[in-house]
Amino acid sequence: MTPEERRAIEWDCARLVALYANLNDETRWDEVATLYAEDGVMTRPSAPDVEIRGRDAILAAFAARPPRTTRHVCSNVVIDVEDADHARGTCAMVLYTGTTPPAVGSFHDRFVRTANGWRFSERRGTMTFSP
Repeated sequence: MTPEERRAIEWDCARLVALYANLNDETRWDEVATLYAEDGVMTRPSAPDVEIRGRDAILAAFAARPPRTTRHVCSNVVIDVEDADHARGTCAMVLYTGTTPPAVGSFHDRFVRTANGWRFSERRGTMTFSP
């Protein structure tokens, strides 16, 4: 793999992290769910031991949320390329809701290249500080 190919994968995966935060804040659940592989796994930072498995289940979990206004800020994104079709990454996350102090946590991600581009195969959230 060339350095340019590695950087392209890193960029594509980092973009996925940012897109996820933006779509989540805009309550565009169908589009959030499509960022996962069909058999993707998600754990919320507030429930890191509860796995939500599969794109349909992930969509249902988001759709079941009570309405709220949020702003997710993800930073310190580091992507490690494993090979041409797999990568992993971490990022820090701050969640603002406007009604409680910010929540601080992180995501630990696994990425897979699909026919539709890079997708999350796993997105595991954890809390560092809770309001």
